[in-house]
Amino acid sequence: MKGLFFLGLTVGSFAFVQAQNTDSLKIKEIEAVNFTKRLPVAKEIINVAKDVDGRNLGQDLPVLLKNQTSVISTSDAGNGVGYTGFRIRGVAGRGINVMMNGVPYNDTESQGTFFVNVPDLTSSASQIVIQRGVGTSNNGVSAFGASINVISKEPEEKFYFKTDDSYGSFNTYKYSAEIGSGKFWKNRLSVMGRYTHINSDGYIDRAFSKLNSYNFTALFEEGKTRIRFMAFGGKEKTYQAWNGIDRKTWGTDPKFNYSGAIYDSNWENIVGFYDNETDNYRQNHYQLLWEQKFNNRWNLETTLHYTKGKGYYENYKQGNPFTRYNLPDFNNEKYSDFIRKKWLNNDFYGIVSTLYGKFENLDLNFGAVANQYYGKHFGNVSGVFIPEINEHEYYRNRSVKSEAAGFAKALIKVNDFEFFGDLQLRYIDYDTKILTEGDDEGGNLKKNWLFFNPKAGVNYRINNGKLFLSYAHAQREPNRDDLMADNNVKAEKLHDFEAGIEKQFGTLSLTANLYYMYYVNQLVLNGELNNVGAFIRTNSGESYRRGVEIGALAKLTKQWELSGNVSLSQNRNLDFKIENETVVKKLGNTQISFSPDVIANLSLKFIPNKNFQFALMNQYVGKQYLDNSEDKNLQLKDYFLTDFNAQYQFKIKNNDIALKLLINNLFNKKYVNNGAVYDGAPYYFSQAGTNFMFGISWKIQ
Repeated sequence: MKGLFFLGLTVGSFAFVQAQNTDSLKIKEIEAVNFTKRLPVAKEIINVAKDVDGRNLGQDLPVLLKNQTSVISTSDAGNGVGYTGFRIRGVAGRGINVMMNGVPYNDTESQGTFFVNVPDLTSSASQIVIQRGVGTSNNGVSAFGASINVISKEPEEKFYFKTDDSYGSFNTYKYSAEIGSGKFWKNRLSVMGRYTHINSDGYIDRAFSKLNSYNFTALFEEGKTRIRFMAFGGKEKTYQAWNGIDRKTWGTDPKFNYSGAIYDSNWENIVGFYDNETDNYRQNHYQLLWEQKFNNRWNLETTLHYTKGKGYYENYKQGNPFTRYNLPDFNNEKYSDFIRKKWLNNDFYGIVSTLYGKFENLDLNFGAVANQYYGKHFGNVSGVFIPEINEHEYYRNRSVKSEAAGFAKALIKVNDFEFFGDLQLRYIDYDTKILTEGDDEGGNLKKNWLFFNPKAGVNYRINNGKLFLSYAHAQREPNRDDLMADNNVKAEKLHDFEAGIEKQFGTLSLTANLYYMYYVNQLVLNGELNNVGAFIRTNSGESYRRGVEIGALAKLTKQWELSGNVSLSQNRNLDFKIENETVVKKLGNTQISFSPDVIANLSLKFIPNKNFQFALMNQYVGKQYLDNSEDKNLQLKDYFLTDFNAQYQFKIKNNDIALKLLINNLFNKKYVNNGAVYDGAPYYFSQAGTNFMFGISWKIQ
């Protein structure tokens, strides 16, 4: 532990350094980012082109962010392509508020973040802003571990064509082409477009991914007016790998996948696998962003948005009763095999508007948002051996969720102090109704919540840095699965206290912060999965997360750079108990599931000249539990991973060419970073050993 703490003092994150270098990299100063830089919160501002592009060879955004402070990434397929996720400060994706250009991205009902629906999102991003803890008021669900805002890049001023292609382990490849018009029509208009195809067989058996994505952006600029239209999205087909494997199988055949298994008549031996046990989904996003600068003091940003999602997952259901699917017995048989498809068809639309005011010693920020979600859930079955049963609809329900919110923020400068205040009022109405009974799907309920979330903080400016202190109160509604499992589930409440320092010492940049997050009715993962691979949650009464996060970046010489971060934390349920129909088992104070006490990253970069760049990236993650009982049998071991990244850049006339190499898990560590609990036993999601990706980027200007 002492050695890890020393590591944290000597190496760390990019938050403070990125804030210093943004202008020199000629990134447009986004109002929201500029405001966030000055706030008294723990944050990182990532320049995608500088810090991520060299590793962006086909893996999803959560995996590309795995070395950021307090972040753990997971992958169902084991190689970072397909279904991936992350946790920040031990909080899973449903507690992380994700936005794209300030527009909520979390699924409205499940509150989850499914980056598989927008593959290669990173290729269209300019900056990624991470606020840990509650942060400041955002659009969408409240942040209970962190918030992430992905900011799209804008069309360039000159014509260009770019292609990014890569190939690697498990037959993983990526083809991407992007073109930009440059400015035309009297320098008022510019457009750009990108298309990407990603394919992977996956590390886990049959866990293939077939992913397509696109991005189109048009930018109009005239005087003090900027109007940007964006259309982006993707289509995914992935073989399911969300069941995990038991400990014995992990020891003998870690790539084994139970999904799609077909058993003999005695249910003892697997005789084959269904070849289309897949998840299929298409998601399209449309955003119209209007920026209007009224004068040197006031600036308005308003976004109209619409997201369309539609898709299903398909399963082979062996030996199921006809009654489960609202069907009569067939030829005096009560059971048969079926192909089941569960569909989701949803629409999400709304408006987000923010007014910025800038005065000599006062910055103001007023925001309003109104969103509505309309989702249709329904299921079809077809008979495997009975052609007469084809696409029979056996259940249908619908959900409507509406949200209206407003916030006001102020940052006041008084000598070397900056005082921050933030008030948010948020109203949510959720109505779901069963239209066709079947398979215990859906429910009839109507709920609404009104949350008032105040925040306050102060910065104290010191030479080449600042000290900060802040408090934030957040409340969040349960999601659909929580409500279906328990109609009396309670909304979560969080009191978040943060204190930190950002300081530059010559060639060393240091960030450090202490946090204490006190929860009431936190919805913690109980380790069990539902029938679509999502973790089941339960209210834990009182609980807390507290710790220290330290990071630094040191320019050792012109060629050598050392960076990294460490998070030391305690994550505890207070007087935790497990209740069932017959007994209440009191466990006392226990460690919160999936919340390791130590997460540390160390990166060593060598830049011998302007063409070459090499980096070693190391991550250590401490032990973690699969549930909240602190049962040693349900514990994931700690692990230490090393990745290697190399890049060679050169020019041929007007061509910019870059060769990239990424080797993950360099020392072939056998490890697990995610798991579940079935019938009291641990199940693991295996991760790949040593694997590589090689890519070439070619840009013509």
